[in-house]
Amino acid sequence: MSAKLIHGYEVVIGFETHTQLATHSKIFSRASTAFGAEPNTQACAVDLALPGTLPVMNREAVACAIKLGLALGSHIAPRSIFARKNYFYPDLPKGYQISQFEIPVVQGGEVSFFLGDEKKTVRLVRAHLEEDAGKSLHEEFHGMSGIDLNRAGTPLLEIVTEPDIRSTEEAVAYAKELHKIVTWIGICDGNMQEGSFRCDANVSVRKPGQPLGTRREIKNLNSFKFMQQAIDYEIRWQIEELEDGRAIEQATVLFNPDTGETRAMRTKEDAADYRYFPDPDLPPLVIAPEWVEATRAQMTELPRTMAARFVQDYGLPEYDATTLTQSKAMASYFEAAAQASGQAKLASNWIMGEVSRRLNSEEIGIEDAKVDSAKLATLIQRISDGTISNNAARQVFDALWSGEASEVDAVIEAKGLKQMNDSGALEKIIDEVIAANPDNVAQFKAGKDKAFNALVGQAMKASKGKANPAQVNELLRKRLEG
Repeated sequence: MSAKLIHGYEVVIGFETHTQLATHSKIFSRASTAFGAEPNTQACAVDLALPGTLPVMNREAVACAIKLGLALGSHIAPRSIFARKNYFYPDLPKGYQISQFEIPVVQGGEVSFFLGDEKKTVRLVRAHLEEDAGKSLHEEFHGMSGIDLNRAGTPLLEIVTEPDIRSTEEAVAYAKELHKIVTWIGICDGNMQEGSFRCDANVSVRKPGQPLGTRREIKNLNSFKFMQQAIDYEIRWQIEELEDGRAIEQATVLFNPDTGETRAMRTKEDAADYRYFPDPDLPPLVIAPEWVEATRAQMTELPRTMAARFVQDYGLPEYDATTLTQSKAMASYFEAAAQASGQAKLASNWIMGEVSRRLNSEEIGIEDAKVDSAKLATLIQRISDGTISNNAARQVFDALWSGEASEVDAVIEAKGLKQMNDSGALEKIIDEVIAANPDNVAQFKAGKDKAFNALVGQAMKASKGKANPAQVNELLRKRLEG
C-alpha cells in the first residue's frame, strides 16, 4: 500500500470501533438499552453482577454479528467462545468484561471506500461480541464522581482492522464507510453523540522500510471532525518526539477538543495484562449454517452491490455510484429521480452538485431535502427536452427550494424562463447578428474559433438569454458554413 510521507515518516493507523447494537435489551440480560434514562434505572441484577446471577445470550445480538459478517465478506465462525477480560475500574461491576478473545464470531473481511477518485481497501482482523461497561460521571457531583450503570451490559461489536491505514484522510474515510455500512444494514443507529459508534485509533509512525513503530491508542473518538484533529495532532507529536531523540511509550491517550491536543491517560495494556480465560458461565456460541443462509436471503441490498448495479443499469461512473450510495435515503432519492426523468447521469450530477450543496449548507439530510425526487425529475426533464437552459433550471431550483413556488412548470411560466426553440425566430436573430458583426464573420471564416463564440454570445444576448444554446450553435454554424 503506497504511503504519503510526513517529514520523512510513514504513518501507520489501525482502528478498533465499538458499534452499539440496535437491540432492545442488553447482551446478557433483559434490561433496556434505551438511551437517556435516569442513572442506574436500567441496570438489573445481572448487570450489577449480584451474587447468583448468570448471563444469558441475546439472540438478536448474534443476528447483528451475522449481518455484519455477511456485509463485510467475513468468515462467520460456526463456533466461537466468550472470555473474561479482567481489569478493575469503578464502572465495571463484575471486575471483568465478558468479551471474545481467541475465537471471535466474525473473522477477516474488508472495507473498501473512495478517497477522491482512488479506491482504498482496509483489511479487517475480526469483529467480536462483548458487553459495554458503565459510565463514570465527574461533572455533576461538585468534586466527587458518580457511576451510572445503565450502559453496563449494552451489546457491542468491536470491529478491528489491520494496520493498513496510511493517513488521517484514509482514517476518516474508513470510519465514515464503516459507519455507513452498520447503519445501512440496521445493526446500529450510528449516533456518535450518544456513544453508539465510538472509534479508537492506534497511531504510530516509522521511517519507510522500518519495523512498525510504538503505537498510542486514541480512545473514544465520537465525531469525524475530532477524529481528524486528534490523529493529526498525535502524528505531529510523535514525529517531534522522535526527532528530539525521545522514544515513544505505548499508551492510551484521550483527545481534548478544547485544546486540540492528546494526553496520556494510562500505559497501554497488552492482552496478557487482561488475563483472558474462557467464561465458565457461557457455553460456546454455535451458529448453524442454516441461520447464516437465512440471514443472507433476508439481507438488504448492500451499498457496494447497489453501486455496482447503478454502474450497470444506469451507466454511471463508479465514483458517482459510490457517492450516491452513501446512505439508503440518498440512493432511493437518486433512483426515483433517475427512473422518473429517464436521465440518470443528469440526475446524478444534480444530486451530487446543487442538491448536496444545499444539504451541506443547511446541515440537513436528504430526507429533509426541500425539493423532492419527483420535482427534481420534472426539472431534469425540462432541461433534457430543451424547455429551459441549465441557468434557468438553477433559478427554478432556487424557487422550489426556498418555497417561493411548488411546481416546476409554474415557476418556468411565472419567470418567463422557457427557451426559444422556434427555428424561424432563431434564424431571424442569427441573420441579424451576422449582418451586424461582419468582422467576427470574417475572422471565423479565417479559422478563428473565438469569433464563433462571440457570435453565439451576441445571438444569446439578442434573445435575452432565452434561445436554446445548442440550437443557436447548430443554426449559426450552418449559416456561416453555408
